[in-house]
Amino acid sequence: MPATFSEAIARRPLGLFQIVTVAVCLLVLMCDGVDMQLLGLVAPVVIRDFGVDKGTFGIAMSAALVGMGIGAWLGGWLGDILGRRRSLALAALIFGLATIAASTSGSVWSMAAWRLIGGLGFGSAFSNALAMGSEWLPKRWQPLAITSLSVGTPAGGAIAGVLAPELLAEHGWRGTFIAFGAATLVLVVIVYTALRDSPSFLLAKGKRNEALQNARRVIRADIELAAEHLDTGSAEGPPVGVLHSSNFRLNAGVGAGFAASTLVAYGILNWSTTILTTKGVSLQLAGYAISVAGITSILGSILAGILVQKFGTKPVMLAVSGILAVTLVALAAAVETMSTASSGGIALVTVLIGIAAAAFSCSIATVYVVITLGYPQSCRSAGIGFGIFTGRIGAILASGFGGVFLEIGGGSTLPFFAILVASAALIFAAALVIDRHVPAA
Repeated sequence: MPATFSEAIARRPLGLFQIVTVAVCLLVLMCDGVDMQLLGLVAPVVIRDFGVDKGTFGIAMSAALVGMGIGAWLGGWLGDILGRRRSLALAALIFGLATIAASTSGSVWSMAAWRLIGGLGFGSAFSNALAMGSEWLPKRWQPLAITSLSVGTPAGGAIAGVLAPELLAEHGWRGTFIAFGAATLVLVVIVYTALRDSPSFLLAKGKRNEALQNARRVIRADIELAAEHLDTGSAEGPPVGVLHSSNFRLNAGVGAGFAASTLVAYGILNWSTTILTTKGVSLQLAGYAISVAGITSILGSILAGILVQKFGTKPVMLAVSGILAVTLVALAAAVETMSTASSGGIALVTVLIGIAAAAFSCSIATVYVVITLGYPQSCRSAGIGFGIFTGRIGAILASGFGGVFLEIGGGSTLPFFAILVASAALIFAAALVIDRHVPAA
């Protein structure tokens, strides 16, 4: 009796090929994170070299973020057409070459142009790595794998933070860009050599022989494979796209939930230092609070995979949005009443920032599970890209308008935190709108 690839591997232990596939996808996202964070790490030197102010240089800093949003959707669409493997290799090639090319920049605008191109690769890599990594795994492992892959980019940023200062001291910022870009190009070879498109994807494309050949990497015996159940929007008809009417509630819920989650995330991460230093806290202590948030963000993402396996995505999104809203209210109250003379007050704010970071990261990782497993096979990469695109909207809004709401409050941060609390409530509503939640394993 024919079985889908998901059904065929459901009760089998993980094989070496599956583990290697996820590991290579994680490596791609770590390199993605390295190149993505690189400009921020060398920014003071580049600003001095270009002879511009920080405000003007912000154009170059935000270019990759814009490119990532566009690249996630376009690259995901390309992955659904050409295949995850080719698109992932192409994405790594683009952001590797763009990083090397950025070393030749002589102005903010040329740097912004190369970072925009690199951002296209960053976004495309994320969409296709999540799709590729999940499609080779049994359903019981998929949520944990997806949330673990989602920490690849921040982990890569941490690696860049360790390596970049030494490279900068020895080779300057241009040499640092070349070194990291060249390392990414090596990854292109690894991707093309080690990875293969999943049987599920190949069956959806009508490539049955290739699907059976790839399936033997995991299932040694010959098996008659059937297409996955969600390949079409109806019992008959062609494969659906992301904007098909059958995906309406999923699109609406994912768009609102992802945008709201990243708005809170970038609001906290981008503006906490400004908020705390305005209150009289030293830059060193304010930076410590953000470093704590970085650690708890990673823990929150990993925790999301464990919770989703046990409870499913809907209960996790509902619970996390409630915890996030309560934490943000408490954080607003703590900031408003904080005295720089009180070490306890500063410690409380730091703890609350850490809890908020764990919560919004858990929410983001849970949405990644929904978009990776909720969309049909025929538009999975594009669906992931759509989700990331909406997430960039939240990030850009927080980055661009966070300062406006701080200015509106005068000496008060309440208008700023009111927006964040409203965003947490929107995550709760999005969880109710989504109609393709991932059940507990």
